[in-house]
Amino acid sequence: MTLMEPISLLFTTKILVTLFVAVLVPVYWKHYGPQNFLWLSDIGLFLTCLALWFQSPLLVSMAIIGILPFEVMWVIDFCYQLLRGSKWLGVSDYMFDSHYSAFLRGLSLFHIVMPVIWIVCLIYWGYDVRAFYYQTALFWVVIILTYLLTDPKENINWVFMPQTQGWRWLLPQFWLAILLIGSPLFLFWPLHSLLKTSF
Repeated sequence: MTLMEPISLLFTTKILVTLFVAVLVPVYWKHYGPQNFLWLSDIGLFLTCLALWFQSPLLVSMAIIGILPFEVMWVIDFCYQLLRGSKWLGVSDYMFDSHYSAFLRGLSLFHIVMPVIWIVCLIYWGYDVRAFYYQTALFWVVIILTYLLTDPKENINWVFMPQTQGWRWLLPQFWLAILLIGSPLFLFWPLHSLLKTSF
């Protein structure tokens, strides 16, 4: 592979992702409202677009350690329902809801594409060891804003699990603390440690 091939691939991917975001944002804004952009998956899409334009290993690394685990769960859940016709986690249920147009549901297939882009960028650019700290800070901001600004019925980023699941034994604030502390410790840090030694 020549040097020009990765450069050409990067340029093409950058343009395609940018055009996709330009379509997705107004459509999602109209159908779901601005609060929908607080979903970690949407944050990951925006990080990807910025990373491609600025060729930033840091932004890609942040997406990988902080959002990839959730994207993997979405993809597995989607494939399980697609192949088995039954629910697993339920995070991709809307993809099989005919109340949403095929076009609107099709836009959500970025959940499958983004991890591929992240991994390719990781291979070419390497891992930025600052990612754990930046992603943890970003995650805290997003989760707190989600808790303060969104409708509990939407349960964006699963911040309202006690309310939506009827967990009366668990205080909502305690669940929020579990998310804020547990995700960096048990999701981000293990991935960070693995990538730091591998890349």
